[in-house]
Amino acid sequence: MKPQQRLHEANMVQLKEDNFFVPDLCQVNSVLFVLILTQLLAFILSLVTANQTLIDWEYLGLLSFFCQSIALSCAAIICWTRNSIRKQRLSVVIMYFMGVILGVTGLYSWLSSELLFPSIGMNISLFIFKNILISGIIGALVLRYFYLQFQWREQKQAELRARIEALQARIKPHFLFNSMNTIASLISIDPQRAEDAVLDLSTLFRATLNNQMMLIPLEDELALCRRYLNIEALRLGDRLNIDWQLDLGLNTNETQLKIPPLTLQPLVENAIYHGIQPRTEGGTITIKSHCHHETIYILISNPFDSSLQKHQGNHIALDNIRSRLSALFGPTAVLKTSQLDGIYTVTLRIPIK
Repeated sequence: MKPQQRLHEANMVQLKEDNFFVPDLCQVNSVLFVLILTQLLAFILSLVTANQTLIDWEYLGLLSFFCQSIALSCAAIICWTRNSIRKQRLSVVIMYFMGVILGVTGLYSWLSSELLFPSIGMNISLFIFKNILISGIIGALVLRYFYLQFQWREQKQAELRARIEALQARIKPHFLFNSMNTIASLISIDPQRAEDAVLDLSTLFRATLNNQMMLIPLEDELALCRRYLNIEALRLGDRLNIDWQLDLGLNTNETQLKIPPLTLQPLVENAIYHGIQPRTEGGTITIKSHCHHETIYILISNPFDSSLQKHQGNHIALDNIRSRLSALFGPTAVLKTSQLDGIYTVTLRIPIK
């Protein structure tokens, strides 16, 4: 199985595992959320029931222990049975979890009444009924909150996928038209080389158009750049030189080194169009990469002389890449440009995970 296929299947498995509105209560942040919410409820109930003072601290301690026992027991049962119930219908899932909440509440209420209240003649049935009623209301509100949060996340993910697909769709025609112009210029000069270029381009686009992932291995994107540079080398000949300075250590864990598809190729294309093509003597494009503190740094440099530019290049490719990086990684991913001593450099900073 190819690495790209394995990555696609891994992504699909991860999506299936996350497609459930009840969060994983085995995680530390989920347990912390349950503890804080339960303690807040106990504090509010203590304020409401206090008569002579603002709050009865002894009662708050007992109530906190009682509520936390119920909450943590429910969280443990839901965590243990979450994977086995997730494939059921929504109504079955809600009934099951409500049954867990009400059942655990009833059990702890009965145990508490037997241990604490038999000597004071308290109405045990009423005590249990009130606790179950309160627990049922709170449990229904919490499940409703989880479901609304799940729907909101699904909507945001759908919007993100649509946005990224639209951005990538804007790149592909741009790349295709420029490549076809390159091949067209070769037809009258060297038909055989033009035919080879067409075959190379078809192979390149087959891999690009069949890719349905928002992230691909860095090595695949670099291979895409090499194919594109092979096509441009047919047109520019000795005027185009490529200096590859890649960190070999990046290949030690390829499954984690992922970037959006068609991130580097448009930058290389800009380097040729603005840095190499206007110069009669051509020049060298330098492509560097290195890893530092769980971050990939990729630098693409080319000679640049503003006096040779017939027009100011638009920033569609740069803005497009920035938008996709921001949508996928947030502020941790950066694309910046610099110009020093006649060398124009684009620097990409992308988190590994």
